[in-house]
Amino acid sequence: MRRLLLGLSLFLGFQSFAATVDTFEVFSTAMNKSIKNIVVKPDSYDSTQHQFATVYLLHGASGNFSDWLKKVPAIQAQADLHQLIIVCPDGGNNSWYFDSPIDPSMQYETYISQELVSAIDSQYRTLASRDKRAITGLSMGGHGALFLCFRHQDTWAAAGSMSGGVDLRPFPNNWNIKDRIGTYAAHPERWESNSVTNLLYLLNGKALALIIDCGVDDFFYQINASLHDKMVERNIPHDYIERPGKHNWAYWENAVQYQLLYFSTFFEKE
Repeated sequence: MRRLLLGLSLFLGFQSFAATVDTFEVFSTAMNKSIKNIVVKPDSYDSTQHQFATVYLLHGASGNFSDWLKKVPAIQAQADLHQLIIVCPDGGNNSWYFDSPIDPSMQYETYISQELVSAIDSQYRTLASRDKRAITGLSMGGHGALFLCFRHQDTWAAAGSMSGGVDLRPFPNNWNIKDRIGTYAAHPERWESNSVTNLLYLLNGKALALIIDCGVDDFFYQINASLHDKMVERNIPHDYIERPGKHNWAYWENAVQYQLLYFSTFFEKE
């Protein structure tokens, strides 16, 4: 069962945008609960019968579905600029966007890659094909976006990461990871198989459009630089951006503009 809460107007600060915002509630059979998501529709959505490409935008650790809209309300202007639908899912309490083998309430890989995508395509006028669907996110969401895209290439053709936690192994005691997959000491194979940096074997040449972005002052910088080096070594096409910046919203507010432009350009080519 899905419930759509339409007509929600969000006025953040003194900014206003032509884009419209819905809170879309989806029931997850995998987790037996309803989950809220933000859907940003471009300004032309209600005045035309066009279909639109979709970008899924994931939040970070300790965040929720409303983070992007609250912290970067200008994503509404980006939806207008690029004529995209932007979906901001809720990723639970530090789910890391995979299906937990020990916690049945944390099955967010199944939720986002199957249940949510199906619900969005059923309710909204999306271009419901992988070539018109992208996913990105910040921090935990950067890990989640690459993880989900690599593992579900029939769902997404493009993915990005902003300051992503792309290797879980250096952080055995942080951000509830061990609560989702067990400790590294007890289950090292889970930490290995759920780290994006170890999933490059799933990629096949130019099958995906990928953009990775991380500030050089970020505590995730080294793992992102290492992922980039591995991708270069394996001849995996991707865009890689590094510039001065820390692990904060000032950096992500800037980075998301590059990512949405990248996806928009990709959609136009396809």
